[in-house]
Amino acid sequence: MAWTVKVKNKVKKNLLKLPAVARDNFLVLLREMEDAGPVRGNWPNYSKLGPNKHHCHIKGGQPTYVVVWEEVGEEINLIEVTYAGTHEKAPY
Repeated sequence: MAWTVKVKNKVKKNLLKLPAVARDNFLVLLREMEDAGPVRGNWPNYSKLGPNKHHCHIKGGQPTYVVVWEEVGEEINLIEVTYAGTHEKAPY
């Protein structure tokens, strides 16, 4: 079952500021979500933040970089990435 993944404009801007490794991991994560859905237990520190909200780490160390995403809608397979950046500024 294929999923549609939307990335907010603010996240797209922040991607330019991330280290190359974090950007590469972000793209891999997006491809995995498109193929297999929002539950990504194979990623470091993955957890559900609420009924339809998820997060995981895309680069460890100091600083740690995370991605936060939400499942949107009941009938459609849509995932919206709402944050990509440092762990300290993550919205959870």
